[in-house]
Amino acid sequence: MAGPQQKKKVLIVVRTYPTPAKKGVEVSCTAGVTDRGEWIRLFPVPYRFLDNDKRFRKYQWIDVLVQKASDPRPESYTIFIDTIQIISEPLSTTKNWEKRKKILSPLMAHCLCCLKRERDQNSSPTLGFFRPKIIRRLHIQDDKVPNWTQEQLQMLSQGLLFEKGHQADLEKVPHKFKYEFECDHDTCEGHSISCTDWEMGQSWRSWKQKYGNEWEKKFRQRYESEMISKYDTHFFVGTIHGHPANWLIVGLFYPPRINKPEIEETLPLFV
Repeated sequence: MAGPQQKKKVLIVVRTYPTPAKKGVEVSCTAGVTDRGEWIRLFPVPYRFLDNDKRFRKYQWIDVLVQKASDPRPESYTIFIDTIQIISEPLSTTKNWEKRKKILSPLMAHCLCCLKRERDQNSSPTLGFFRPKIIRRLHIQDDKVPNWTQEQLQMLSQGLLFEKGHQADLEKVPHKFKYEFECDHDTCEGHSISCTDWEMGQSWRSWKQKYGNEWEKKFRQRYESEMISKYDTHFFVGTIHGHPANWLIVGLFYPPRINKPEIEETLPLFV
């Protein structure tokens, strides 16, 4: 039974690359931190079909009406997209991402091994944030199904029914991006898990168009070499609905390492 509707103030920290959906045409896994310092997963968010004044960016605070979802994961809430109100600019990356760290630091887990153990014992948490001890490499694998299936294409065609008209077709990224890393835990045997962060998908789209067959060199420079050596990289992770023991990297947090020049995010919004 659905719970009562609630108004939440949420700092958006995760948005994944969109996927076709039966409800919402296409949706992005979206997660954030409430003003009470609690994880929250918002679903469904058909991001490209939102009105411009509701297209929040990562690290913006929003006010929104939500309701506990039937999804058994405790952090999952159904979002009423018409109630979204953006109430801040994205938190600054100045002073080594100080404002962002202040909110996220209290939620930092020791490692993925600890998150897995706790979830397996208590069915929660299903969202987390941690710093890997070592990032070994980025694996880029061809997707065994490089194009949308017929069922997925039918889902995407629902966009024709939206009042705002049909958006540009959603492009499928025909690759899987996986980070191989180790936790800061004595018994960690290493992990290799997929990353579905929106920025990686958007980078592939942009750099494939700009660099053609040379896109991988640029991609690896950014998401492998720099994430290992230039940035103090942390992972946002979440479990998969329907496969609660499986985890994905759903977002990257990458302030510069100490004594490295600060940078600002430069990727455009998904269009």
